[in-house]
Amino acid sequence: MLENSSNILFTVRWEKNSLVLIDQRKLPAKLSYFRCKTYQDVAFAIRNLVVRGAPAIGVTAAFGLVLASKKSKAKNITSFQKDLKKAYSLIRSTRPTAINLQWALDRIIEKTRNLDSVVKVKQAIFREAMKMAEEDILINKSMGLEGEILISDGDTIMTHCNAGSLATVAYGTALGVVRAAKGSGKNISVVATETRPVMQGSRLTVFELKHDQIDVSLIPDTAVGYTMSKGKIQHVIVGADRILKSGHVFNKIGTYQLAVLAKRHKIPFYVAAPLSTFDLNNTLKDIIIEERSENEVKKIGKKLIAPKDVRVMNPAFDVTPPSLITRIITEKGILEPPYSKSIKKVFSNLF
Repeated sequence: MLENSSNILFTVRWEKNSLVLIDQRKLPAKLSYFRCKTYQDVAFAIRNLVVRGAPAIGVTAAFGLVLASKKSKAKNITSFQKDLKKAYSLIRSTRPTAINLQWALDRIIEKTRNLDSVVKVKQAIFREAMKMAEEDILINKSMGLEGEILISDGDTIMTHCNAGSLATVAYGTALGVVRAAKGSGKNISVVATETRPVMQGSRLTVFELKHDQIDVSLIPDTAVGYTMSKGKIQHVIVGADRILKSGHVFNKIGTYQLAVLAKRHKIPFYVAAPLSTFDLNNTLKDIIIEERSENEVKKIGKKLIAPKDVRVMNPAFDVTPPSLITRIITEKGILEPPYSKSIKKVFSNLF
């Protein structure tokens, strides 16, 4: 499925009737794994950032329903559906902003409709989750091939947060474009932001790029404008947790300011995301921006770095308006503004 797959970081995999996740809380110091044996384990893993990144969260959630189905003792469809609904609700509550979580859960539930036995439903759930994991890799590879044509030999690409193998089953969205460009023989470099407060850039993006022997430099979040002003950044590429039909992009906090600065310095700003990340039903006012623990900001590890009684705002995501986005890279091609039209067109062509 992947070239040199033995060297690829598989973030999510099914093994011996349990879900095995790379424990991203331990990176970069230690590459270790978290085994989920129940759907409650899956909910814990998503909520506590054992696994993160919209595509990876989606597939993990799907396998959460697999675990719920396997652990259910229900003998009839009605009781079984109650068990499944309970698992659905818990997993759905873990992260409110990323659309892939709900998309994956709903896709699994849809496959259970009109089936007349518990055995058939369990089989359908497992088949669909496995299919979603396989699709994720293929979709990301397709997206990488679509996007790499935007990259020239010798380019330096800035990225924010982590949108690589560790944010997907394997391969990556924004970093999938980077991998595809390198795979085509282009000599490229990456500048990664640290991505405060949880440091997904320094801990995860730098870890996986070095793992894959891709040239990478790390900068503080506060050095983005300075670095761009030096004229050495040719592109900015980020992932997304949700994209509205208007082209508004929800992504890791700090993405918006990168887009503003890229516009100021005339640097193309690209978003790479699968079609499963698009939300065609909601508007800006409908989306909840997740607020995370104040301790993520006030502490590094267990060490307090701010007065313990200071008031903290810790939004996990922000919104980048379509006017700041040069192109959106998907597995079905590169979308251009106006996004309200190009997004509508790409989805109308699916049916």
